[in-house]
Amino acid sequence: MLKEKVVEDLKQAMLARDELKTSTLRMLKAAIMKFEVSGKEKVEVSDEDVMALIKKEVKARKDAAQQFRDGDRVEMAEKEEAEMAMLEEYLPEQMSEEQVREVVSAVVAETGASSMADMGKIMGAVMGKVGSEADGGVVNRVVREMLG
Repeated sequence: MLKEKVVEDLKQAMLARDELKTSTLRMLKAAIMKFEVSGKEKVEVSDEDVMALIKKEVKARKDAAQQFRDGDRVEMAEKEEAEMAMLEEYLPEQMSEEQVREVVSAVVAETGASSMADMGKIMGAVMGKVGSEADGGVVNRVVREMLG
C-alpha cells in the first residue's frame, strides 16, 4: 500500500538525515493520519485516498511556489518546488497534453457535444476515463479549447 511506502520512505529519509525529504514526508504522513481520524470513526486510507491527498499537497506547493516567485522570494519558491517534485514521485505517470487531447476528442465525438453547455458532461466522462493519470486543470483547459 502507498501509506506503508510513505512511512518506510520517511524512515529511510530520517536515517539518511535528508531534512527536506523528512519534513515533506512527515507532512504527508500527518495529512494521512488526519484523514484517517477526521470522521466519526477511524478509517484505513486506500491508495486512492492517499493519491488524492498527495495531489492536494502538490497543488498547494505549486500555488505557494507561484506566490513566492511573484513576491521575488526565489529560495522559498525553490523549496516548495523541491517538495512538489518529491510528492509527485508517489503519483502515477501523468498523461501528456497530446494524450489528453486524444481522449477529449474521442469523448466529444461520442457524445456529440458542441457547446460550453456540455462541459460538465464532457469533464465527467473524460475524468472517468483518465482517472488520476491526467491533471484536472489540463483536462479542463483542453475541453474549454475544444468546446469554445
